[in-house]
Amino acid sequence: MSLLPKNLETLRRKTKKSIMPLLTPHLLKMRINTYAPYIGAGIKVEHIDLDQGLCVVNMGLNALNKNIVGTQFGGSLYSMVDPFYMLILMHQLGSTYVVWDKSSQIEFIAPGHSKVTARMKVPSTEISMIQELAKDGDAVFREYRTDIVDEQQKVIATVTKTIYIRLRKHSNSKDQTSRIETLES
Repeated sequence: MSLLPKNLETLRRKTKKSIMPLLTPHLLKMRINTYAPYIGAGIKVEHIDLDQGLCVVNMGLNALNKNIVGTQFGGSLYSMVDPFYMLILMHQLGSTYVVWDKSSQIEFIAPGHSKVTARMKVPSTEISMIQELAKDGDAVFREYRTDIVDEQQKVIATVTKTIYIRLRKHSNSKDQTSRIETLES
């Protein structure tokens, strides 16, 4: 067996380990922004940093996301927030935890007549709190609230998500991997 393929494989692995951490946020943002339902709704991830637990998403008002009265469609408003808390928590907690959406609620406050923005943030203190609450194998339910605001910072809607978290070894869940993780493989 030639040493060349083994050396090339080692070089490929070393390169990937040094370059992928730099590329992953850009690839993740690109992958989410090219997700067909998000394209159709006009939803765009402006900033995502899973290591810092932050995601900022916006949506302009266009013909594809206007409702019957010409304002932001409620389903699209909800979609702006839907996957991000689960994604952030899966990344922050790692594969030793099971993370699932438990429930969601949206409260419509005012009609959206312009571009709207949602900012989701999970602070590191929250991660520490979850780890402490879950350490004995109990299921942990955490609630996250996000205001969706218009260009004048007026609240258009509020989304509340309840997330289920548990140490994998205490759950019946098998392996849980996100399709996003394929970027890093």
